[in-house]
This record gives sequence, structure tokens and C-alpha cells, in this order.
Amino acid sequence: MKRVLVALHAPFVAAGPVTTIPRHHLGLAQAGLLTLIALAIGGLQLRHSFAAARGERPAGAGWTFLALSVLVYLPMVWFTWDWSIMQWFVVASGAMILRGPLRILVVAGPILGQTIAAGWAAHQDPGTDVGLLLVVVAYLFTLSAMGSAALYVSPRLVRVLAELDVARTELAELAVGQERLRVSRDLHDLLGQSLSAVSLKGDLALRLLPTDTEAARAEIQSLTAVARGALRDVRAIARAEHGVSLQSEIEAATLLLTAAGITPSVDVDLPHPNGQVENILAWAVREGATNTLRHSQASTWTISTRRRSGTITLEIVNDGADLPSADLPSADLPSADQTSPGSGLAGLAERAQALSGTASAGHVGAGRFRLRVEIPEGGS
Repeated sequence: MKRVLVALHAPFVAAGPVTTIPRHHLGLAQAGLLTLIALAIGGLQLRHSFAAARGERPAGAGWTFLALSVLVYLPMVWFTWDWSIMQWFVVASGAMILRGPLRILVVAGPILGQTIAAGWAAHQDPGTDVGLLLVVVAYLFTLSAMGSAALYVSPRLVRVLAELDVARTELAELAVGQERLRVSRDLHDLLGQSLSAVSLKGDLALRLLPTDTEAARAEIQSLTAVARGALRDVRAIARAEHGVSLQSEIEAATLLLTAAGITPSVDVDLPHPNGQVENILAWAVREGATNTLRHSQASTWTISTRRRSGTITLEIVNDGADLPSADLPSADLPSADQTSPGSGLAGLAERAQALSGTASAGHVGAGRFRLRVEIPEGGS
């Protein structure tokens, strides 16, 4: 920040000596002294500008402004117009430090005074016509006003750039956090069912091994296929390419539940659903099946869908859910900003809310548990 301000101020500091020294044919000592004065003016201005860039007012600002003003106006006794350009430091510092009517006087006085004086001097020259007079007045006014404005605005520009850099860093951190949440949510939602299937098929193979070796071998082969599918899912998550199909998730869920001794019932008739809507419903089927396996002693599992008033509703109901679980809330699922994203049903609620939908889950009596997802048909 400081280097940028120094670079922005350097041309303005150099303007006075560069204009004055050759026009007045100053010797080495005089030129060196004038250069030191210009550097002192620039240093005082930078002190004010550094503070303005931090949104502060420097300590002893009144005294430093007075010193700057003396260094600007004292050389004008000898160098008049050639040094008067340095008044833009007075205007810029006055705008930064002073308040009230004095600020208006300090800002407007040098600009208007220099412009009027230049116009008057040009008017006294018999060779100056109206057109040339207007050019001189416009030039001096623009030079004074724009130079002063540039010095005044430069610390605010640097401050904005610093804030933008901070905002960019925060946005990058936010993007990283969101990606972590996505990976966490997808891993939970994808691997929950796969790991449940591995556990189920492994237990079944162990039970069958003493009595039916061929059946146990088939279950182990099936377990291997599930593990390979889980590996593909993990790789797809890492590339943010994983997609789910409603029909394939229903088929996988029914096969898995049947293997666990649960009787599934499917009543789904949704030809050609919106891609985003299908994705949410497929995740709901996967989550519903996984939770049924993990948190119930179910014997039946029912899934149904319906369309009504532009809304698609999917319901999954299972029995054997007498004992509430921490992962199975007994009321509407909390919104995404009230839960830890990526935690099962809360992750499902987050997905539904992204499409202006809702997800709710709870016990509905007689040991039954219901998961309901409602999504606008267009996925808005």
C-alpha cells in the first residue's frame, strides 16, 4: 500500500522542481535546496495520505498541515507562478485534515485564486485575445483541480484496493469452504449406502459360509462390486462429476433392502423429470434407504411420488422405527443455515432448498418413519 502511494505522489513532488529550476537558472546549491523542500512537502503529504488510507487522522495533523503550507507558499515569494503548481498539496491535505468552512476555503481558495490570477495576468497582455484567455483560464483551473483531486483520491483508491484484496481472499476461502462442504456431503450421501451394503453383504456371507459356500461366494462377489462402485463414486466426487439417476437409485435400494429382508413397495411414475429435480429425488431415495438400514428394524419400505399444482412430492415410509435416532429428526428438517451441512438428512434439506423445495422427516405413528421431499417441478 505504501509503495503504491509513494509511486502515485512522486510525479507531483517532481513537478515543482522540474518546472522551476530550469526556468530560473538555479545553481546546484539552490536547486538542491528546492529539491529538498519538494521532498519535505511530499513527505508531509504522504504522512497525511497514509493516515487517510487507513481511515485515520494523523496525530498533530494541524501542525504538519501548517508546515506543509509554509513550505509551499514561502518559495512562491521568489518563484511565483513556476512554484504555484505545488499548491495542490495544500488543497489535498486541507481536504483530508480540515473540517467545516475552513476546509472549503483551503480547498477552493488556491484553485480559484490561481485561476483568477492567471486570467488577470493574461488579460493584461495586449496580445492575448478572448480565445487565448479562455484557454489559459481553463488550463490552469483543470491543472490545479485535477492534480489536487488525484492527490486527495489516491489514498482512498489504495484503501479500496486493499479492501478488494481482502474480499478476494475471503471469497477464495469461502469457495474452499463450500467445496469442502460439498465433498463432505457427497461422501456421506454416497458412501452411507455403499458401506451399509458392504456391511450387510459381509454379514450375510459369514452366515452362509458354513452352510452354503456357493451363496456365500456370490455375496462376496456382490460385495466386491459394491466396493468398486464406491471407489468410482469417490473418484467422481473428487472431480465434481457425480450424478445420480432416480431409476437406478430405486433399483439399487430395492435390491439392497430385499437382501436385508425388507419388503420394498415402489409406486413411482415420473416420466422425464427435470434434471435437477431428478437429482434431488435420487439423493432422497439413497438417503431414505440408507437410514432405513441403519436406524430401523424395518420389514416394509414404501416409496411413492405424485405431481400436484406444479410440485413433485416423494415420500418414503418404513416401519420398525420405534426408537428415534439422532440422524432421524422427528420434525421438519432444519434449514441449511441451522445445521451442519453434509450430515445426512440435513444435507438432503440443503439440496432441496437450493431448488426452492423442502425436505421433512419424522415419526408418523405405529412405529413408522416418513421422509418427504417436495420440489417445484421446474426446479426453480
